[in-house]
Amino acid sequence: MLALPVVLTLAATAWAIPASASARTVAAPVVTRAALAPSLVAGRGARVDFLEQEAENARTNGVVIGPDRTPYTLPAEASGRRAVKLTPGQYVEFTLPAAANAINVRYSIPDAPGGGGITAPLDVTVNGKSSKTMTLTSQYAWLYNQYPFTNDPNADLLHPDWWITECSCVPAATTPTPTITKPFRPMHFYDEQRFLLGRTYKAGDRVRLTAPARGDAAWTVIDLLDSQLVAPPHVRLIAANVLAFGADPTGRRESSDAFDRAIAFAKRARLKVYIPPGTYQVNRHIIVDNVTIEGAGSWYTIIKGKEVALPEPAPDLSVHTGVGFYGRYVQDGGSGNVHLSGFAIEGDVRERIDTDQVNGVGGALSDSTVDGLYIRHTKVGMWFDGPMTNTRITNNVIVDQIADALNFHTGVTDSVVSDNFIRNTGDDGLAMWSEATANAGNTFDHNTVQTPTLANGIAIYGGTDNTVSNNLVADPIREGSGIHAGSRFGAEAFAGKLAITDNTVVRAGTYELNWNIGLGAIWLYALDKSIEADIQVTGDHYLDSTYNAIMLVSEWGVKDLYSISGVKFADIRVDGTGTSVVSARVAGGASFENVDARNVGAVGINNCGSFHFTPAGSEFGVTDLGGNDGGGVTGPWFAPWMLPNTITCDDRPPVVPPPPPSRW
Repeated sequence: MLALPVVLTLAATAWAIPASASARTVAAPVVTRAALAPSLVAGRGARVDFLEQEAENARTNGVVIGPDRTPYTLPAEASGRRAVKLTPGQYVEFTLPAAANAINVRYSIPDAPGGGGITAPLDVTVNGKSSKTMTLTSQYAWLYNQYPFTNDPNADLLHPDWWITECSCVPAATTPTPTITKPFRPMHFYDEQRFLLGRTYKAGDRVRLTAPARGDAAWTVIDLLDSQLVAPPHVRLIAANVLAFGADPTGRRESSDAFDRAIAFAKRARLKVYIPPGTYQVNRHIIVDNVTIEGAGSWYTIIKGKEVALPEPAPDLSVHTGVGFYGRYVQDGGSGNVHLSGFAIEGDVRERIDTDQVNGVGGALSDSTVDGLYIRHTKVGMWFDGPMTNTRITNNVIVDQIADALNFHTGVTDSVVSDNFIRNTGDDGLAMWSEATANAGNTFDHNTVQTPTLANGIAIYGGTDNTVSNNLVADPIREGSGIHAGSRFGAEAFAGKLAITDNTVVRAGTYELNWNIGLGAIWLYALDKSIEADIQVTGDHYLDSTYNAIMLVSEWGVKDLYSISGVKFADIRVDGTGTSVVSARVAGGASFENVDARNVGAVGINNCGSFHFTPAGSEFGVTDLGGNDGGGVTGPWFAPWMLPNTITCDDRPPVVPPPPPSRW
């Protein structure tokens, strides 16, 4: 993208505070959503049955780390970019805001010196008694180096011929080869653990998490606690109960064959399959078609598997298999009328191998539903390979993935993804990828996506007549941002209408590692072809953006081939940018109507066009449809002198951290 590489100087470090800063002492519970006051995101994001409390708002004798958005640091990957660091013997104590019998703790502990992770205890007491111990692990965290990453903190460069931003060089072409600091680019620090308390506690009771001196962890970082009142187990009496077919609820024996027998019987007898409470060991795919499978609830029915190396690569090039519920692939006829609900899928994936099918749910599922699952430690939570149609993905929790949470890949149509909660993915949270065949008529609505460590919260790669609405996206980390529409990865062209409506994106607008520039909280990217569809962005809120709120961009090598035109932005609120409201680095144009902004850190429109700087002005035109108000340190963000195509190009304007978002 850049004509001349420059050495990285990340202005976002202005958000850092000294590590020695004292933690706050707060008695009353502070309930947040994506570390924001709930009033700021009312009506947006997943409608969930738990309450979030950030550790930095709780009582503690530990140390608050952050806020800091510097890549490869613990605060940068924390919800709200802050957390609490405990040394052995220290605690953080939360006051329950409502009755609860279960908690979920998001945390980080150190890696083993040679990689592979450690385990450590965390003591849980309520009201100073009823002590229990959780077992934390870093075996599924801590990735290093260049894509697709490694578990080895001492590894040399995986790609010695790749551009390295930190030294502004291509190491293979550099004499002498630059020395990299090891571990190189550590990331994916956090994991989370659910825990049943054994009884119901009332609002006002105090849950204390203590890092005990007996553990092996030199430190424990607590990011947040989710508290929940979990309903009793769901029971289905008239069903094909997997126990009757030999499944082992203790997890000692493998239960895959028993699941297959239960499914076959249920289809013949026209019954549902029921999986009662227990932990079931399943180390391969369970193939599903024309069947309903119900668990007792995701807290009670746990399908847990090991990753298994295959003796030789499978036809799809997988070199491992693992736990997952898969429809048949399209070339095998696809699957339909599948309904999965009420259980957890816990994998054993610790490295990224893109050819591996080690996902929680996969294949092609038409006329199907996936509801109320909890998916953790798989590669992708749900990866669907179409063509397929009319699938509803609702009320699921997908956390701690090596890659995406959900991807509609190739020809998925008329399907809905709603009220899903996603946190800590290793790639896009939610994606539609129209490779070879367009995805069409799909909707991502009322989902929450937090802390993707790579890529975007929500990404749409080509397709026709798709919608992204009422979602909450927070804290993307690197090489992506909040919401993305991209002509890339061989996707079919955008066609028809792409509606991006009433979403809130907070603490996005990230640093792009390869280009050494800041992105937008929402960004459109023309790489493979021009973007010329009817793209309407309406009613979005972009809060506390690290760099820009909105970006339209093309790759430097194709900037004279492809453009982005006709995008319409209307009824947008921008509360805080480190740099600009709009950054244009492409030919084309966009219109703006009723876009209100405040706390803008640099010139409102950073218009570079396609970098020819012609006497006629930028190759990107800005159309004023009225009602564009507000601004920041340089005055009105939509000043008349910038229209329609004044060149205002500044590759890296100084970052001015805005104040926290507030009611408009």
